[in-house]
Amino acid sequence: MSRPLPQVILLVDGYNIIGAWLGLKKTRDRYGLATARQELIEILINYSAFEGYQSQLIFDSQYQNSCSDCEAVTNHLSVCYTEFGQTADTHIEKFCASYRSNHCQPRGRLIVATSDRAQQQTVLGYGAEWMSSQHLAREVESTIHRTRCKQRPQKPARGRFLFNSLDAKAQQRLAQLRKGIK
Repeated sequence: MSRPLPQVILLVDGYNIIGAWLGLKKTRDRYGLATARQELIEILINYSAFEGYQSQLIFDSQYQNSCSDCEAVTNHLSVCYTEFGQTADTHIEKFCASYRSNHCQPRGRLIVATSDRAQQQTVLGYGAEWMSSQHLAREVESTIHRTRCKQRPQKPARGRFLFNSLDAKAQQRLAQLRKGIK
């Protein structure tokens, strides 16, 4: 059985985001571009999975003599490096054009995350949605907050001692162990 098409596809201009987010910029300046790329990948792994987006993170290989490479990191995120002489912008534009012209399959939402003004106008012209890098940062923070809220215990502890937060059976067993009853 084939997988249903994703409802939302998110294309992320990797170096644009790294240059726009203060935390990633600091990581890049202190530890290098490779570390900042890895940090962004980890952020998008969690964000894409939580939101259910099919995301593609695109990095320029414009000045490196290499072939294009696209690697599926998870079911929700793939990382693409463009081929020599191609920018992430060009890759994104080609994706938007082919996505729009493919009439055979039902289309979901296509969102492009970049703060490049020219890129914004181009992707909107192809019918895609545009999200600024700062908007994406707020969305990621919101997702982190919602994830943490879901992970919090639902019932409050009954006092400050660990013993009080155990169920009755566990409390009884601990009492038996304390008294030396097996």
